[in-house]
Amino acid sequence: MSKEITYTAAFDELQEIVQEIEVGGISVDELSIKVKRAAQLIKICKTKLTSTEEDVNQILKELEGE
Repeated sequence: MSKEITYTAAFDELQEIVQEIEVGGISVDELSIKVKRAAQLIKICKTKLTSTEEDVNQILKELEGE
């Protein structure tokens, strides 16, 4: 069973990848893998942020209607 990654975990992993790339201690082959993973993590974060924004907007609309 695959557990869904949280926003915080995805963001933390993304920061680690960025730091590794900035330091420059990875090979070209590993760089390709890291960039692909970073793209996946960015997509996860973006999806979660969009979903959260939609939830908050819905809650605010409901509160305005009361």
